[in-house]
Amino acid sequence: MSIVTDAGATPMAPAAPTFAEAARVWARIGLLSFGGPAGQIALMHRELVEQRRWIGEQRFLHALNYCMLLPGPEAQQLAVYIGWLLHRTAGGLVAGILFILPGALVMLGLSILYALTRQVALVDAVFLGVKAAVLAVVVEAVLRIGRRALRNRAMVAIAAAAFVGLFVFHVPFPLIVLAAGLCGWIGSRRAPGLFASAGHGGGAAFDAGGVVDRMFEQGELAHADPSWRRAIRVLALWLPVWLGPVLLLWLVARPSAIWTQIGGFFSLMAVVTFGGAYAVLAYVAQAAVDTFGWLAPGEMVDGLGLAETTPGPLILVLQFVGFLAAHRAPGGLDPLLAGGLGALLTVWVTFAPCFLWIFLGAPYVEALRGNRAISAALSAITAAVVGVVLNLALWFALHVVFREVRTFGLLGVGPNLPVPGSIDWRAAVLAVAAMVAMLRLRVGMIPTLAGCAVAGVVLGQLPA
Repeated sequence: MSIVTDAGATPMAPAAPTFAEAARVWARIGLLSFGGPAGQIALMHRELVEQRRWIGEQRFLHALNYCMLLPGPEAQQLAVYIGWLLHRTAGGLVAGILFILPGALVMLGLSILYALTRQVALVDAVFLGVKAAVLAVVVEAVLRIGRRALRNRAMVAIAAAAFVGLFVFHVPFPLIVLAAGLCGWIGSRRAPGLFASAGHGGGAAFDAGGVVDRMFEQGELAHADPSWRRAIRVLALWLPVWLGPVLLLWLVARPSAIWTQIGGFFSLMAVVTFGGAYAVLAYVAQAAVDTFGWLAPGEMVDGLGLAETTPGPLILVLQFVGFLAAHRAPGGLDPLLAGGLGALLTVWVTFAPCFLWIFLGAPYVEALRGNRAISAALSAITAAVVGVVLNLALWFALHVVFREVRTFGLLGVGPNLPVPGSIDWRAAVLAVAAMVAMLRLRVGMIPTLAGCAVAGVVLGQLPA
């Protein structure tokens, strides 16, 4: 893809991608979106902002800020948002579906293996290397986004406070975001220069060349204009799409039937999962084990381990729960068929509302870009996001390199630190090699992932 420039001028944005070209890129992102939200956001930033320049830095972060405020997987919602900007509703659907489809298929296969054999040794060996490579991608993203978002001491302080609040004191994620937004709102009145949204570390010129930004300037994105008539149409379509199957199951089956339980419970989870998968895992595990009896103690951890080795959002661990729930109470169906239907129902009610939140709210979020106070609040949230991603990166690193992590503190309040004797030297070696390859030698992401996957299979045969 060529980019036309004039001498000394800002590079012009590349041509707008065709629908087919965008679909190929969304499929690529879906296949490579390992590492939880930190890795996925890093991947999209690299593919869409850095390499293809389909969206400018500030609009990317503006969209990410909104998605961080929503329940559900923020990375998948960010894909829907950008796909919607580029190609309307169809673009959002393709982006969102392709983001989760590879991971959902892999998770279904791993769930079947788990139910039949409990043996996924080869998969574990492959993803030992993949997770180490993803760690390098995440670290690179923290450095790159931090350089652009943390442009003064106020922003650095917000990012540091967000990191300490999450890592040390385990402050609920929504409170971190709300506090950062309030700080930016007040700061826009007291010290507007510190919270202005323009000029991300020299990235303003880069923003000027974004495809989406140019399309806005040329008036080509009328679908992004807010309209109450459009909002009503979105609600009238997507509420039945989301809740229709749940209501039908409730009418056809007994309220105590496994299908009704799965649909109702995970529909509730879809509106309370602020902060991503980790924020809700404890509640899901307790309900699945103690309330419904779907899982045995410890199986939720197994499911999370499987979800961490697949592309796509970590919230796909809920698919594992839905599969086992239906597999163990199949009624008159074959257990594997019942498990597959349970997994499908779980994925449906978990991700359908994500499209509703974006299609309904994104036009209003775009309209707020010109509001100084709102922009300042979102700029502060962007700084907090750096702390959030750093916390996720550290959490991911600890769980990749160490087999055991404990909370060290008073009354359960304190940082999660590794147990030194539980280090997995294989993962540590692969992680260091991946970081040297990507950060020092500038090796591409795909060769690094492939090389680490092969090395993981080799080292996976050795004791940890």
